Amino acid sequence: MTLPPHDAPPSPLAAKLAERIAATGPISVHNYMEACLYDPGHGYYRKRDPIGQGGDFITAPEISQVFGELIGLWAGEAWRQMGEPSVVQLIELGPGRGLLMADALRALRVLPRFLESATVHLVETSEPLRESQRAALASAPVPVSWHEDIGQAPDGPAIVIANEFFDCLPVRQFVFDAAARRWRERMVTFEDGAFKFAPGAAVEAADHFRDAETIDDGAILELCPGAGGVIESFAARAPSAALIIDYGYVRPSLGDTIQAVRRHRFANLFDAPGESDLTAHVDFFRLQQAAEEAGLSAFGPMPMGEWLLRLGLEARAAQLVAHASEEETAELRSRLMRLVDPAQMGVLFKVLALTNGISAPPPPFSQMFS
Repeated sequence: MTLPPHDAPPSPLAAKLAERIAATGPISVHNYMEACLYDPGHGYYRKRDPIGQGGDFITAPEISQVFGELIGLWAGEAWRQMGEPSVVQLIELGPGRGLLMADALRALRVLPRFLESATVHLVETSEPLRESQRAALASAPVPVSWHEDIGQAPDGPAIVIANEFFDCLPVRQFVFDAAARRWRERMVTFEDGAFKFAPGAAVEAADHFRDAETIDDGAILELCPGAGGVIESFAARAPSAALIIDYGYVRPSLGDTIQAVRRHRFANLFDAPGESDLTAHVDFFRLQQAAEEAGLSAFGPMPMGEWLLRLGLEARAAQLVAHASEEETAELRSRLMRLVDPAQMGVLFKVLALTNGISAPPPPFSQMFS
């Protein structure tokens, strides 16, 4: 299929998806999102470094070094709770530009025995981001390896960091048809020169679709099929600890949370496929449920601002401003406030810790159980 003329040239992926729909029919929202992000030739994460002022969005490690430093100290305490194994894999899923890991390893210099035991494994599919990570970690005090998925990382004791990783996993959407009292998968079609939503086939009843009698017509349910596999990979490693930091909700909820961001502004989901970052809010309730069903211990989720403050953000900030200028101090405090302020990232972002084969709760959740 040839796309009709637009004010701006269509993205290469738009033509590819239009041809796919013409040949096989509408595709699911999940498959549309997956293609936009991970298509081998034209996917958003395959061809660019999207992070920073010159990209499309900014993550917490870009805002302040304190974020990664506190995560590094958290990893060191998790290692201690494991019994200080002589070999431990420090794994990061979706490591961005490598700043979080670089800051974490710098903080971990206070635990030289940890660094003697650790190897770093970055799970990254984007070659441009891998190049940024190589530059950020060129002087890393431990060996660093790259993998396409977490299953390629070595077995054995592991500490896993997943900062803004789960929100990038494609989701399925289901729309409630009140007349039929059924859920239908939400699809994407291409008509009259534009992508648009279309109703799909009805799905069989399942636990995810309960309480249909109280649901309004047109309500949207999101499920993330890829999240369960990641959780199972955590459960396959022991002893292990995993830290999940992302934005999302803590109670079962209905609604369309998929958003497109381009050049630090929200964009239309269907504008220029492959050129915008597509994410969905993380369902922490189902993540925790999946973890517990897999035999893991789950702690949280806790608002990120509270988590950072409990870990010692203010003490670290005091160290940094001790010899800083007035202007540098103001800038540092502004950046840290962005991380902890409930009106900014402090509440929307949440922290969930998972452990396997560790008896004690990890910090700062241990403070809540002492």
